[in-house]
Amino acid sequence: QVQLVESGGRLVQAGGSLRLSCAASGRAISYYHMGWFRQAPGKEREFVAVINRSGGNTYYADSVKGRFTISRENAENKVYLQMNSLKPEDTAVYYCAADSSVIFNLSPTGYVHWGQGTQVTVSS
Repeated sequence: QVQLVESGGRLVQAGGSLRLSCAASGRAISYYHMGWFRQAPGKEREFVAVINRSGGNTYYADSVKGRFTISRENAENKVYLQMNSLKPEDTAVYYCAADSSVIFNLSPTGYVHWGQGTQVTVSS
């Protein structure tokens, strides 16, 4: 089983940038598509971005396209989410997740392995 730990979340002003990290242990992340999700208070967990096993293919939610970039370093067993031009509506707990399915999965229900989350707060 893979264990995931997110880090990098903090309070930032609107327009600023953050880089979230997800460190994996227990199994190589090269076995998994890796996704980032977020959950704001009172809302359901939503898809943010996903990257395939090799890192050669990515997909983003429309709300973050052009502002966020997902990447991975399989040799370091890490996944990243670079977030630029942050908006107050990006405020949420951000989760890293691993999926062993063949296809990209945009639904949280398709992911078995989750981290504990890291809080991102964007002030206006």
